[in-house]
Amino acid sequence: MHKLKRWPWAVIAGSFFILSLLGTAQGKDPTPPKKTPDLLNKGKKIFEQTCSPCHGSKGDGKGPAGAVLKPPPTNFTLPLKNWPYTKGDLQKIFEVITKGIPNSSMVPWTQYSEQERWALAYITMEFAASPPKKRK
Repeated sequence: MHKLKRWPWAVIAGSFFILSLLGTAQGKDPTPPKKTPDLLNKGKKIFEQTCSPCHGSKGDGKGPAGAVLKPPPTNFTLPLKNWPYTKGDLQKIFEVITKGIPNSSMVPWTQYSEQERWALAYITMEFAASPPKKRK
């Protein structure tokens, strides 16, 4: 009888283990598509329509709506390592576009397809200042 009492707990524990493995596989980060001129053009068009009111047409965070936002929109013309939230990491940029930033005006942009969100991630990186070249 003592063995029967342990049996349901073993089933429950095993079920949680299997479900956690499935969740990890399904929660895998999406793989970015190859950066192509077509993808960048798509990102540029979406950026101009959707992002430039806050981030500015030059990506400098000085769009007309951005002037009143707290915190202010990210200035994408800074070197990538100086970007708040993402530090210029492509995967993190995609996550911010997809999920937004809590307690800010950056909302999730899930109405765009995954490929369109990757296009936006790539095009925002195009604004970044190149790091200064080291002199020899």
